[in-house]
Amino acid sequence: MVQLNAVITKEEDMFIALCPEVGTSSQGHTIEEAIQNLTEATELYLEEFPLENKKRSLLTTFEVANAPS
Repeated sequence: MVQLNAVITKEEDMFIALCPEVGTSSQGHTIEEAIQNLTEATELYLEEFPLENKKRSLLTTFEVANAPS
């Protein structure tokens, strides 16, 4: 088992899930469905392109100034 990260965003009526370590993405009507679909897409991807690097990504936040209106 490999633990990977998922970044979830909402676009209109769908949730988009992205795995930054692998580059796979998927969507769903709920967060749970988006993650389930991302898991399936990532497993299929990794069957063809196994992970060479087992390092974990570091997820952090940062701030930028708002552009003037």
